[in-house]
Amino acid sequence: MPKTSFEPVPACKRTTLHGPTMGTRWSATVDADASVNLAALRQELAAAVEQVDAQMSPWKPDSDLMRLNRAPVDTWVDLPAEILEVLACALAIQRLSAGAFDPGVGALVDAWGFGAMRDAPDGAAIHSVRQAAPRTTHECLALDLPAGRARKRAPLQLDLCAIAKGYAVDRMAAVLQQHGVAHALAALDGELRAVGRQASGVPWAVALERPEAEHRAVHGVIDLQDLAVATSGDYRRYLQVGDARLSHNMDARRAAPVNNTVASVTVLARTCMHADAWATALLVAGPGEGLAMAQRMGLEALFLLRRPKGLVDMGLGRFGSAAVVPEAIR
Repeated sequence: MPKTSFEPVPACKRTTLHGPTMGTRWSATVDADASVNLAALRQELAAAVEQVDAQMSPWKPDSDLMRLNRAPVDTWVDLPAEILEVLACALAIQRLSAGAFDPGVGALVDAWGFGAMRDAPDGAAIHSVRQAAPRTTHECLALDLPAGRARKRAPLQLDLCAIAKGYAVDRMAAVLQQHGVAHALAALDGELRAVGRQASGVPWAVALERPEAEHRAVHGVIDLQDLAVATSGDYRRYLQVGDARLSHNMDARRAAPVNNTVASVTVLARTCMHADAWATALLVAGPGEGLAMAQRMGLEALFLLRRPKGLVDMGLGRFGSAAVVPEAIR
């Protein structure tokens, strides 16, 4: 992809800020001038990420998400604006993806041993979830955004793990911009968002991970500028049952873990929240339905498919051109 020349910003100094959160780490690579208070910036970045975790974690009994999960049916629950924004986005993407993305998979996640309740599948719990009345999450959850509240219309256990990390990266990007930072790369696990370009004038180079469980390797590199990227895959947390690899990602339509030939899906979007959720939706949908869905929604996505002779790329938008450059030839 051709690059345009820009005047570098010599007064900027590169700094990496980071810290622990959500069982992993957040980081921000910042090209900032002397006017930026880096200590205050780091503190506010950490606070933004921790606020998302405190509101949306299924692992913290006192989180706002868990308050809503515990609330009786038909009872309004007051919630912060941030989690309501994420819930509204999650329900919208559930509708658009025909249920491939579903924030109501909390009971499935726990039953299959990927949640806070248990660390191995429980046959009785799986059977119980599958016997539940088949109602969609957007039918079971009412949001009253002006009043700042939500209400379950039927028993429902929400899980926002497939969207909350992306939202946390968006909050980090907002903090960076509020501090006057024009050149930064915010990251949390496999979710990243670029604020502008690097101070040198070139886009941020982001490595796309090869979907291998045994070790970390780079599959390729993509350039980011004022754009977010997120990847969902089956290779970090999964169950191996015979020859089948059962992902920690749940397919609510089948009431079971994802089991298809998609090793990972990477999505580009203006916000990391949308990239995160759509990457999960396309992974769950699988290669055929997922590709059609991505085309219908105008998404820029890269599918890595497992085939007998190795991985096969299937890309749309910039991923269908020379946007992804193999690490070996950069």
